Amino acid sequence: MLMHLSSFDWAIISAYFLTVLGVGYYLKDKMKTSSDFLLSNHSFSHWITGIAFMAANLGSLEVMGHTANGAKYGMRTNHWYWTGAIPAMVFLGLFMMRYYYSNGVRSVPEYLRLRYDRRAHALNALSFAVVTILMSGINMFAFAVVFNSMLGWPFTASILLSTGVVLIYTFWGGLSSSIYNEVLQFFLIIGGFLPLSFIGLHEVGGWKGLVARLPAQYMHTWKGMDGAGDPLGVSWWVMVIGIGLTAAPAYWCTDFLLVQRALAARNLDSARKTPLVAAVPKMLFPSIVTLLGMIALAVGPNIVKSDYNLALPMLMGRYYHSGMLGLGLTALLASFMSGMAGNVTAFNTVFTYDLYQTYLVKGRPDSHYLRVAKQATIWGTLMSAASAYIVLNFDNLMDYMQLIGILFISPFFIIFFLGMFWKRPSASAGFYGMVAGVSGAALEYVLYRAHVLKFSTPMASNIWTAVWGLVAGLIVMLTVTYFTDPPQEEKLKGLVYDSSKHEKRNGPWYTSPEFYAVVVLAGYIYLNIKFF
Repeated sequence: MLMHLSSFDWAIISAYFLTVLGVGYYLKDKMKTSSDFLLSNHSFSHWITGIAFMAANLGSLEVMGHTANGAKYGMRTNHWYWTGAIPAMVFLGLFMMRYYYSNGVRSVPEYLRLRYDRRAHALNALSFAVVTILMSGINMFAFAVVFNSMLGWPFTASILLSTGVVLIYTFWGGLSSSIYNEVLQFFLIIGGFLPLSFIGLHEVGGWKGLVARLPAQYMHTWKGMDGAGDPLGVSWWVMVIGIGLTAAPAYWCTDFLLVQRALAARNLDSARKTPLVAAVPKMLFPSIVTLLGMIALAVGPNIVKSDYNLALPMLMGRYYHSGMLGLGLTALLASFMSGMAGNVTAFNTVFTYDLYQTYLVKGRPDSHYLRVAKQATIWGTLMSAASAYIVLNFDNLMDYMQLIGILFISPFFIIFFLGMFWKRPSASAGFYGMVAGVSGAALEYVLYRAHVLKFSTPMASNIWTAVWGLVAGLIVMLTVTYFTDPPQEEKLKGLVYDSSKHEKRNGPWYTSPEFYAVVVLAGYIYLNIKFF
């Protein structure tokens, strides 16, 4: 697996590092307020925020993790790109962004404080802060794995390098620096890995040749789920409920890492279009990651089955040489950096606004909170580096990532959803529903680890964990709702859906979020039928 880089390869990698640091340095003097640093002062168009939204999702969790999933589960991996993403992204754009943006919230947890109370707000903010640290640590781990396996660099030295670069440019430029670099990283990722798909597919004899080399169950997204030889090991309805209706909307609609990019848009219309713009490349990304994982299994089964995380590095070592190897490594660097920086900028916002300013130190000048935000950037990055070592206990990045999201994010979606579309739930119903959701998900995981519940794969257990969290949270929230008084309606103004109010639009119909949504859903339906 060890590779030797030419001077040209090193020049490409060095140019990337200088560019991302240069963007941060350029923005340094523009960060005059905490809003500039943490929120970008709502200054971007939907094309910029849409690409950044997608790039924030394109960390190593996506590139390396789902390439590993492609090798482990085949076309079943497409569920995380289609049913596990597109409907939720459309729902976010059409409905939920309206309530986030119109109410001027600075973070997703802040909406819960307005809709319910501080208990729900504090629980969600603390949970999300933990998630961002763990997720950023996964990206650092993947960075270290690649540089260790491909270049022979020590694991800890690689962690320190990635930590230093991300810390510098996010400390200088805040969210704006992260968004600009995410746009750059998006195109680097496409340019760095799409050629790998074409080269690998050519070696195995095209799509027909790949089909001939792999088991039949690897070649379908839906067909044969939970049948004999199914690599994933769950029924179609469990996937629809556990991922499509629970984990996916929880991630895409309530994960502040993503919503933060939409909140940086210049107006409500642009904020609503942000996830819809991002949905188009999201639908098409299996042509890179899923396909690469399947190619890796076909051409290097011994290496891949020993550690699925090595699927992508193995292909790069096999097909890329001087120049292209530098570009491929730079694309990997871009995926790591986008994942790390995205989580760090989300962490410093939630810590500064939702925890520090709300509960610890109130009423200070804005300059004080700007300093705190920069300090949170430092500590968040360092804690992320420490959490990277946790991943050593997992053989698949996506198994671990999905577990984190399902335990700490997915149990909250039903609370957001009912709170936005139903006036009856009380503050206590929201809080105890959240506690029950987390408890139900944690109980399923404990029973699985204790071998009381048995599943064919860790991912199957993760999907069932989401179902347990949804059911537990829903039951408790509904029960408490009918045993407590409803909130006063005047306090819910603008926070809950009102069918009697219709938004007035300017401009032609084909520029509306609704038209964008129709195009996205048509593509989603076509792809599921085509690769059924």
